[in-house]
Amino acid sequence: MLTLLELLQARPGLTGPELAARLEVDERTIRRYVARLTDLGVPVQADRGRYGGYRLLPGFKLPPLMLSEDEATAVVLGLLVGRHNGVALGTESALAKIERVLPKALGERVRAISETVGLAFHRPASPPLPPSALLSLADATRRRRRVQMRYRSFRGAPTTRDLDPYGLVLHSARWYVTGFDHLRQELRTFRADRVISVDLLEETFAPPDDFNAVTHVLDSLAGVPFRHEVEVVLHAPLEEVRRRVPPSVGSLTEIGSGVRLVARAERLDGMAQMLAGLGWSFAVVRPDKLRVEVLALADRLRGFVHES
Repeated sequence: MLTLLELLQARPGLTGPELAARLEVDERTIRRYVARLTDLGVPVQADRGRYGGYRLLPGFKLPPLMLSEDEATAVVLGLLVGRHNGVALGTESALAKIERVLPKALGERVRAISETVGLAFHRPASPPLPPSALLSLADATRRRRRVQMRYRSFRGAPTTRDLDPYGLVLHSARWYVTGFDHLRQELRTFRADRVISVDLLEETFAPPDDFNAVTHVLDSLAGVPFRHEVEVVLHAPLEEVRRRVPPSVGSLTEIGSGVRLVARAERLDGMAQMLAGLGWSFAVVRPDKLRVEVLALADRLRGFVHES
C-alpha cells in the first residue's frame, strides 16, 4: 500500500492494470489498497475513460518529517544509547538520514551531539544483537506465534527449542526473551545474543493472565545459581533500598530492624564492596566468610589512607 502511494505521487494517471503489474498483484487488490488509502484520509481519485487512471487530488502531498529541536535531540540521543548498548539496528544510517532531512542549522547542532557526547555507563561485554533475531522474536511475541529457535548455551553447546515467546526485555545492555520452553516444559529466560536463528511456526499460544515479562526476567536473573547465598540486614528504609538495589540482585523483605536482602554471589569480596558502597550500616547473617571479607575490605581501605 505504501508502494502504491509512492507510485501515485511519482506517476499520476497509472491505470489499474499498470499498477497491478508494477506491484505484482491483481486489480482487485489494487482497488482494495485504494479504498484503504481513502479510509485513511488520502484523497485518491479514479478517472474513467481513455486517459483515465488513479491519481492523487491536486495539491496533496505527504507531510514531511518535521522535528522540533527537543524532538531531534531525543531521537539522536536514543540512537546513540542504542548503539552504546550493542543494538545493531542501522544506527549510523539512521543518524545520517535524520541529519539530511533537518534544516541546516538544526542539523549541525544535532551532528554536534553525535560527535561530542560520550556514554560512560557500564556495558557488559556482550556481542551486538542481530536485528533479524530481535525483529523475528518481537514479531512472534506480538502475533503470539511459536518459534523454533536455535540457541547456544553459555558453554557453547547448540540446541534447538520450540519456544512460546511471552516478551522481550532489555536489562543492563542485554536483551532477553522469556516464554514457555517446550524442550524443558517450563518457563525459561534466554539471552537473545545467544540466539543463532529464529523460524516462525504455525502454532499459536496464549500467555498466562497478568504475565509480566520484565518481572519474570529480573526474578530469573536473581535466581541464577552462584557459588554463595548471602543474607544481610540493611539498616535503611525499604523504599530507599529498592531505589539502590535492583530486583536482579536479590529479594528484599522489610523486617523490624531494617530490610533483609537475600542474594547470590559468585565472589564474596565483590559482594562486600557492593554492600560498603551502599553507604548504610548492615549486619551479615550468612555466610560467615562474608563477614571476613567485609573486615578485610575495611583493612584495605584503612591502608589506602596516608597522612599528608
